[in-house]
Amino acid sequence: MNIRAAEQVSVYRLAFFYVWLGLIAVTCLSFWLGIGHRASSAEVVNIVVIAVACLKIRFIGLYFMDLKDAPRGLRSIFESYCIGIGSALIALSFV
Repeated sequence: MNIRAAEQVSVYRLAFFYVWLGLIAVTCLSFWLGIGHRASSAEVVNIVVIAVACLKIRFIGLYFMDLKDAPRGLRSIFESYCIGIGSALIALSFV
């Protein structure tokens, strides 16, 4: 392995580490909001928790399932899926 390849591997590992830390942070945020924290409104908490879950799905798909480097069509299908499911769940939370 040459030096350039080793540098590229270390950059990818660092990106994965930061994404992993971010996922842990937003999981803690969702837990903190969901355990009965005195928020202004339950609807707002529901929307935030659903949005955070959809963002987590997106980051897991992009970084840990390598969809970040996938062909444009496959990536756009995945992005549309995340937006569609998130929108549907938020809409259903108002019913």
